[in-house]
Amino acid sequence: MNSILLNCSNCKKSFYRDIRHVNEGAKFGWKHFCSKRCMALSKTTAKKFVCFRPGCNREFIRAPSARMKSSKFYCSTRCAAMINNLTRKKKVRICPTCGNEFSDIRIYCSSGCIPKRGSKYTKLIVIAQIKNFHKIHDRIPIKREMYGLYRVARKYFGTWNTAIRKAGFKPNPVMFAHKYIAKDGDRCDSLAEKMIDDYLFARKIKHIRNFPYPGGEDLTVDFKIGRFWLEFFGLSGQLRKYDRLKRRKQKLAKKFKLNLIEILPGDITPDFNLDRKLYSLL
Repeated sequence: MNSILLNCSNCKKSFYRDIRHVNEGAKFGWKHFCSKRCMALSKTTAKKFVCFRPGCNREFIRAPSARMKSSKFYCSTRCAAMINNLTRKKKVRICPTCGNEFSDIRIYCSSGCIPKRGSKYTKLIVIAQIKNFHKIHDRIPIKREMYGLYRVARKYFGTWNTAIRKAGFKPNPVMFAHKYIAKDGDRCDSLAEKMIDDYLFARKIKHIRNFPYPGGEDLTVDFKIGRFWLEFFGLSGQLRKYDRLKRRKQKLAKKFKLNLIEILPGDITPDFNLDRKLYSLL
């Protein structure tokens, strides 16, 4: 039987195959392989990669998933975790003892701020911590930011607002009752909106306050940032009238295909998560 010299479609190695099989393969468009191993290797999508973690450089074979949009591959979960721990943005917390900001998963910023076993807060300590927070942040703390202190303040003073008054500051008993001026001069309807405005101003992100929605419904967005529309829904789930207004804005955003970013109270306090919410703007 006559044979013909071919090159393997996988390893490119030369081998002989009888002309009858060659003609049959040409008829059906088949590829030719020198062995069953090369045939199996041609069907897999596995490729050789080098671990992306600096210092590892280990070579490994992996079949990349269609869901993997990144070109960074790691040889093990250990290497991936080491990189993620370095690049991950930690949440900004406020120490309930001293009022300082820190980035970690701990509750207190240092071991010195952890209350000793058997120690108790006094009225003077509660007032001192409220004053210290105001000195650092130039505003009174929200109870969500200092939950441990809030419980003690209620125990001694009856209400959180009373503790704020005893510290020498004016509380904000009704949400949205007072107007606040942001660092760039913008007039904000609440303390939370001022915090968002100051966040944008600190990062030099240009924004417009109370920009009108399209459609002529006399509705405005809290912050217009380029092609993004930023809303702070501070009373979401608390008032029916407010929820109806929220749904109207969401329908307008969907109708006109607006890039609406929704900020909720949980994104402001106790952990300031705006970096995660506004990653597309940074």
